[in-house]
Amino acid sequence: MKARVVVTLKSGVLDPQGKAIEGALKSLGVEGVASVRQGKVFDVEFAGADASAAKAQLQTACEKLLANTVIENYQIDV
Repeated sequence: MKARVVVTLKSGVLDPQGKAIEGALKSLGVEGVASVRQGKVFDVEFAGADASAAKAQLQTACEKLLANTVIENYQIDV
């Protein structure tokens, strides 16, 4: 079973890396970019786990390791 965890900065948290990417895109001639927010994606594969157990394990992993919940949100798709 495959799962994906997407971690993004909470709104209102400054994103200097996103700003740098935004500037780079504009310098490359990519038009219409209003803003860029940078995040992280984790693809996790479980062997023989059911969806609810996998999601519970990933929630624990996010709270303890994958996301800084003070400044980041996360979304789990199983």
